[in-house]
Amino acid sequence: MKITFYGQSCFGIKIADINVLVDPFITGNDLAKDKINIKDIKADYILLTHAHQDHTLDAEEIAKNTGAVIVSNFEIAGHYEEKGIEVHPMNHGGSWDFEFGKVKYVNAIHSSSFPDGKYGGQPGGFVIEGEHKNIYIAGDTALTMDMKLIPQRTTLDLAILPIGDNFTMGVEDAIVASDFVECDKVLGCHYDTFGYIEIDHEEAKRKFFDEGKDLMLLEIGGSLEL
Repeated sequence: MKITFYGQSCFGIKIADINVLVDPFITGNDLAKDKINIKDIKADYILLTHAHQDHTLDAEEIAKNTGAVIVSNFEIAGHYEEKGIEVHPMNHGGSWDFEFGKVKYVNAIHSSSFPDGKYGGQPGGFVIEGEHKNIYIAGDTALTMDMKLIPQRTTLDLAILPIGDNFTMGVEDAIVASDFVECDKVLGCHYDTFGYIEIDHEEAKRKFFDEGKDLMLLEIGGSLEL
């Protein structure tokens, strides 16, 4: 499993020969738009945690460029189905066996609406059980006790957690979240894109290190392999 960071909360996940894209927000991200060309992005599936612009801005164009299937909650899936895009709707607690692995849509505490104010259903996160590795994509969320349910069903190899604070968990709550999901290997997201969520990278890494955990902050375009 290879994971590439495209800025904010957008990741490309390559599982065997399948390309999964999460929360594409690139052309509107000043930190990413000059580094990443969305026409070069490969996607067989696009997973959307919720409807906010900083998670969905480029979903329609990339889906139409690639023929990707959009996977999200019922309301978001319906929104893109009306645009002629193939979708797979889900809802909280439900799971589905895709060709790249089993995906479960799990709770997140946040809000969810499209830029025009249209209702975007309830926000969520995804647990992906691949053939060899399992990951948790929290989406935008506060710290929640529901995270404790995840390791009861799935042993995680990586947790992708928001750490920018203000709109989501900050570093301290993300450390607790990693305890709740029983995963000490964390990939940070949802930081630095806007003034409200700028962080001190070294301080964030130190706080995780002091708790015996590993916080990874990838450069935009950078990758890691599990």
